[in-house]
Amino acid sequence: MGAVGMWAAALGSVAVLAQPAVKPEFGVQHASDDARFVTNWILDADDHRGMPFAVVDKKDARIYVFDAGGRLSGSAPALLGQAVGDDSAPDVGAHTQAGEVPIPERTTPAGRYISRPGRNLDGEHVVWVDYAAAVAIHRVRPGANLRSRQARLASATPDDNRASLGCVVVPEAFYDTVVQPLLGRSRAVVYVLPETRPVHEIFGAL
Repeated sequence: MGAVGMWAAALGSVAVLAQPAVKPEFGVQHASDDARFVTNWILDADDHRGMPFAVVDKKDARIYVFDAGGRLSGSAPALLGQAVGDDSAPDVGAHTQAGEVPIPERTTPAGRYISRPGRNLDGEHVVWVDYAAAVAIHRVRPGANLRSRQARLASATPDDNRASLGCVVVPEAFYDTVVQPLLGRSRAVVYVLPETRPVHEIFGAL
């Protein structure tokens, strides 16, 4: 090998050493073991394929949003489906459009979803997680129950955060400053952690 070849090979070695695997940093957030496991898996496997992504921890009623490089951009409490469960009912999308969703169908389904920005029937900007099942990430909405929902989001416990038809509802400021800039402009990946099955059962097999 000539001097030029040796120099190029050395540079190549340096480049490899200079690019360690990205590890999730949660900062002051007390993320659960499940959230840390899935986020580590996402980055180790490059499962997000260079897209921004969000991890929704249903047990903790919290959402974590990461940029395309795997850096945490923000975290917030979230309201989730009133019913416990990790699957969507077959007709929940049609029932949602009709405005009549039975309580057992009000689940936030677990899994990996390619999300996309869009609008709901009221023209409100949302991030569609599962369009067919009418599951989206959106702001807490004005209305008769606004103060109640804001209080649930502000409480110190996740026990009172089961309040939606299945969507992931976040504080308005968090949606405007974190969700919409990162997830609301192009496709992204949303990982919803299960609450009735082990997290490894869903994400370890992917």
